[in-house]
Amino acid sequence: MAEAKICGITDAPALQAALDHGAAMLGFVFFPRSPRNLDFAAARALAERVPPGRARRVALVVDAEDGLLDRLLAEVPIDLIQLHGGESPARCAAIRARTGKPVMKAIAIAEEADFAPVKQYEQVCDRLLFDAKPKPGEGKGLPGGNAVAFDWMLLKGRGFSLPWMLAGGLTPDNVATAIRLTGAPAVDTSSGVEDAPGRKSPEKIRRFLEAVRS
Repeated sequence: MAEAKICGITDAPALQAALDHGAAMLGFVFFPRSPRNLDFAAARALAERVPPGRARRVALVVDAEDGLLDRLLAEVPIDLIQLHGGESPARCAAIRARTGKPVMKAIAIAEEADFAPVKQYEQVCDRLLFDAKPKPGEGKGLPGGNAVAFDWMLLKGRGFSLPWMLAGGLTPDNVATAIRLTGAPAVDTSSGVEDAPGRKSPEKIRRFLEAVRS
């Protein structure tokens, strides 16, 4: 059965819904331009509500400098760092070494050529996440959480040496199809379980996680 990550959690009801219905990962966003951005105090309050071993707490950052990462990890209990910007393989390796935390690199996909860097990232990361690459004019300057999907058939027949996750436009209504078509061992949603940008719906979270299990 595929694992699921609920990303961009900003309040306790969303967190509790994700826990109650079996999310394997909970994502907290640290990117000021995102409507899901959290300050460290708010993120810590949420992260500390997660029972030990229940779900992995993921910090999503975008081209973060060392100082930000140091402060983040000093103040918020985090299990995994998601790099969702233009981080190079060398930068991923440096962050992994500096923080001592496993790293998941998001790779934006629109066409087959976008898989070219994967082998380099496989050598220095712990996980991969394939998200939709926004087209010009899409995304409001955000690297993810844009309710945009890419052609899932681009993943057909591909194998990777690391655990990987599918993201981009996944909703309670399409996630089961996405898993079936791609064989994704894990899926990630953010805007697909929201009533408005940054406001998660506990009911949509429940439906999404039940669809993943189905």
